[in-house]
Amino acid sequence: MTSAALDLTAADLSQVTEIVLARSLWTHIVAHAVRKLTGYYLEGEYQERKAFGMLAGRQTGTRLQVTAVFPLLSNLRHDSDHRGDMDQAVQAHAIPSETPLDQRGWMADPRELFQLERACRGTDWVIFGNYHTHRVPWPHDPVRDSCTDLDRVLATGSGQWTFILSAVDLHTPRLRAFFEGDNGREAPISILPG
Repeated sequence: MTSAALDLTAADLSQVTEIVLARSLWTHIVAHAVRKLTGYYLEGEYQERKAFGMLAGRQTGTRLQVTAVFPLLSNLRHDSDHRGDMDQAVQAHAIPSETPLDQRGWMADPRELFQLERACRGTDWVIFGNYHTHRVPWPHDPVRDSCTDLDRVLATGSGQWTFILSAVDLHTPRLRAFFEGDNGREAPISILPG
């Protein structure tokens, strides 16, 4: 994603030590995942059992407050012009799972990202991260609430926070945040009323 907002804050975002999320926005993220995992799709949305979106907010010191959640509809992963790049990354870094390799990964449509940037203009919000679901338990990782090697490779150098929504059990979803997909650089998430 080429974003002036991201470029201006990438160094500061790496210093974040706490992320604050209103319960209503938490519910929005979970509802997006539940909708996709149960097979309810919006018009024009790529039909697949995974949710991906972007987060915007404002930073005060080392605290980041989420102010907006933007579910994404289009996944260019399946576009013939982009498939090869993702195929290479997936084959090099993903481990086998229930989901076939050719269906793993997400590539955001630049048109959607430009719309998000326009939505943030005139505010003090910055697009600072993305979220996606992990839904299949693995023997060595039954909860799936942290980044995979593929997540880390795709996020390295982005200057963004990667949020993993564990949807292994939709009755107890879990959300964790990692700078550039690095499991060693986690910030706790506080979910507040509102």
